[in-house]
Amino acid sequence: MTKRLTLPQLKKYDVTQKVIEALADSESRSILFSTIKRGKTAAELSDKLKIPLSSVYKKLSDLEELTLIKVERWMLSEKGRKFKIYRSRISSADITIRKPDPVLTLVPN
Repeated sequence: MTKRLTLPQLKKYDVTQKVIEALADSESRSILFSTIKRGKTAAELSDKLKIPLSSVYKKLSDLEELTLIKVERWMLSEKGRKFKIYRSRISSADITIRKPDPVLTLVPN
């Protein structure tokens, strides 16, 4: 006998739902849409958007997992440290609410 998942449990694994939740988060949205034209480092994003660096890294990790942001390239600092340049994979997003589920449309960058 298989165990059936409840609707809230299904939503937990629903990628569309996770993307909508990421887009609903103002910090994640700011990070995404400030990296459309050119890639930025986590430190640049933190400074520009006034978001703590630890939060920026967490949001970048979440967005990267959802494939909404990518590592455009790796850079090497003068001190020999590696760091990532992040760039948004989308240039816009539209969410339409229809019965029974929302429809998400992402425009590639």
